[in-house]
This record gives sequence, C-alpha cells and structure tokens, in this order.
Amino acid sequence: MRNKKIALFLIAFFIVLSAVFMTYYYNVMREQPKRLPMLGAGDHRVRQFSFTDQDGRTITNKDVEGKTYVVEYFFTTCKGICPKMNENMSTVYQAFRGNENVVILSHTVDPKKDTVQAMKAYSLKYDADPKQWLFLTGDKKELYDMARYSYLVTAVDDTAQVDIQSDFIHTDRFVLVDKTGHIRGQYEGTDKASVNQLIGDIKELLKEE
Repeated sequence: MRNKKIALFLIAFFIVLSAVFMTYYYNVMREQPKRLPMLGAGDHRVRQFSFTDQDGRTITNKDVEGKTYVVEYFFTTCKGICPKMNENMSTVYQAFRGNENVVILSHTVDPKKDTVQAMKAYSLKYDADPKQWLFLTGDKKELYDMARYSYLVTAVDDTAQVDIQSDFIHTDRFVLVDKTGHIRGQYEGTDKASVNQLIGDIKELLKEE
C-alpha cells in the first residue's frame, strides 16, 4: 500500500511539473517575435526615393527611416482591384492608427492624372491622416523603378481596366518593409486572410529590436 501511495504521489508530481514546464515554455515562446524572412538577393534594401504626398510635401526615405511601413501601388480612377485593395488597406490603417512607428505608402501608377489634388481627394475617402497614410505621386520612371527594383512587385492582369500606359505596373501586392529598409513580406491586397496575416506580421516586426 505504501509503495502504491508513493507511486501515485510521483505520478501526480510529474504531472504538475510537466504542466508548469509547458506553461512556462508556452509563455516564453509566445513572447518571442516570429522571425519573418527577408526578401530579395543578398542584403536587399529599399533604395532612396523622393515623391510628393497628398498635402504637397516632399516625402523621402528619411521620413520612414526607423519605421515599419506598408507599400501599395494603385491609381485613383481604377474600377478594378484598387477599391478592394484600399478597403483592405484601410483595415490595416485602422489597426495601427495613431502608432507613429507604422506608416502606409500608397503610390500611384498614373501620375499624369493623379495630381496632388486628386490624391488628396482620394485620401479623404478613407479619412487618412497624412502623417501616417501617405498617397504619393511623382515622376513615373521613379515610381516604377521603386516598384520593380526596391519593392520587388510585378504587374498582374486586371481585366476591368485597359492599360493606361504602354509601361504600366498594376499589382495587387501589399509589401511590408521593416525599419532598416528590408522587405519582410508580400501579401494579396484583395484577400482578407492575407491582409490579416499582414496585420499580424506588422505586430511581430514591432517586437523586433
């Protein structure tokens, strides 16, 4: 009988010990940030840029230095994927609204039509704070070079639109950039689940030192 009590005690002891260990392990792992990959060859980083936002301010890479930011490409007259993309981008914006460490850069692919005034009017549809959600226009070649060579996005077919230019980038990708200028993820801007993943990944990047 004594041996049986000792055996039961030991079993109960190890069950409690295992529970304590698993709880500790879970809490420690939960506090560790998920390490997101870095996209691009070698030590790929976003290059220097200079564009104009919806308030007519010149915005450069210095304005997002040390911040986590999300990039997209769209145009204000788009009737295809852009409205859905910006509806989803608004969800991202609301998730981090007021957080000065998170910025959104929405670049036009049609700078001829998307003037500062047009971008301002468009931004007001989403109640976008120009300090956090910037709608950028500027030189076409610079805009496109940034898309291809910095943010690593390519064109997709949007059958609801006719190409407005012979060289026309229209992508559904949202691009996540960390505070050191590394590309840390690309997401389907028209897919709610992918956008929710983006929100989660931003939270993980904010935990990184």
